[in-house]
Amino acid sequence: MTNPPTPTVASQAVGAALARHETLAGLLQRVRDSRARLAAVQAVLPPGLRGAVEAGPLDDTGWILLVKHAPAAAKLRQCVPQIEAELARAGFAPRVVRVKLALAT
Repeated sequence: MTNPPTPTVASQAVGAALARHETLAGLLQRVRDSRARLAAVQAVLPPGLRGAVEAGPLDDTGWILLVKHAPAAAKLRQCVPQIEAELARAGFAPRVVRVKLALAT
């Protein structure tokens, strides 16, 4: 009986498959760009919110930040102008930043 591939090998295989398909490769690039945007704005997020914010979907017009609870969403909405300014300073193409509650799992 063969052992299942390790997560690293499996994720590399999935990444390679995604890269070969044009539409999926574009999706993968948007995920990477969304994560890069979140990394770029960490410094302007209030320290208490950093753990509650996740990179969400990115499209041609906007970027969504997902938060774990309503109080964090309310506070984060107040930070949107600073987030957009930091993204501009970091050289990211302008996008409208929206805040949404993440679905509980």
